Amino acid sequence: MDPSARLPGIAGRVLLQREGGCHLLLLLSSAVASRIENRAVLALIGAAFLFGATFVVVKSALDTIEPLSFIAWRFALGAIILATLAIPRGKALWLHGSLCGVALFSGYALQTVGLELTTASNSALITGLYVVITPFLAALIARRAPSPWVVGGAAAAFVGVALLTGIEGLSLQRGDLLTVGCAVAFAAHIVALARYAPRHPLIPFTTVQLAVTAVLAVGSSLIFESGPGIPVRAVWGAIALTAIGVTVGAYLLQVWSQTVLGAGTAATVLSAEPAFGVATAWVVLGERLGARGWVGAGFIVAAIYVVVTKQRDERSRDAEAVSPAH
Repeated sequence: MDPSARLPGIAGRVLLQREGGCHLLLLLSSAVASRIENRAVLALIGAAFLFGATFVVVKSALDTIEPLSFIAWRFALGAIILATLAIPRGKALWLHGSLCGVALFSGYALQTVGLELTTASNSALITGLYVVITPFLAALIARRAPSPWVVGGAAAAFVGVALLTGIEGLSLQRGDLLTVGCAVAFAAHIVALARYAPRHPLIPFTTVQLAVTAVLAVGSSLIFESGPGIPVRAVWGAIALTAIGVTVGAYLLQVWSQTVLGAGTAATVLSAEPAFGVATAWVVLGERLGARGWVGAGFIVAAIYVVVTKQRDERSRDAEAVSPAH
């Protein structure tokens, strides 16, 4: 029954007008929210593109700079930029940020060294396996079994890696194997973020991670390389692009987008990253995948999509929505 029918005269008309105004406000709010969500999706697609294009930029830069030195300069610059926005303070923030930073450094070190020994296409796609590995790691830590969708996605991803890398006798090339290790490290980083990031302000917490990554890269470069000397002019463009455009720029796009979009939607959009990596390698470096490689790539992208859209473990879905802190 219409509520206004219970109120005679002016009172009924006033209530009816108020209800009509509420309906209009709801319609306007829905339209505004829809436009904001569309912009957030576009921003997240832009972030995924920047993340994917990083593989090509780094691949080219490694012709003129050692991998650990490149990581040191890239993350030092990114940490300095973020530190100007917010200074990290607090013992717990530094402790948790450092733990995440160790995982982040491991991922980037394995990825960048592996990229010297494999193609940018393979690196982009194999790195994308972190989306499949993450729920298994989260389930292990939480002591509960992963969903059947995760198991199926992991199986499809394994087939994809086999086709992409041309596994013979279940053995990977050294660069591909290092990149699988990178995916595991990034998964560990994502699970650590899911646990610690909600406890701290995002920008100071990320600044600590970038600073720790830079320090570990400097130390590793001094031990395993000739040390992070001043890079030649030709490589500064790659350092600036990955530090400013990706580590800072894409990160801000992702953070803003995820204030609007749900975790599942964000993770699904970000799963386009490896596809952008392959496409960029094709256009910029002229790298080509054969028929078997394209089928393998399809398996990997399909596995990522299934895991982020079909699994029902909400804690793992929230973890997967976080990209490996680019």
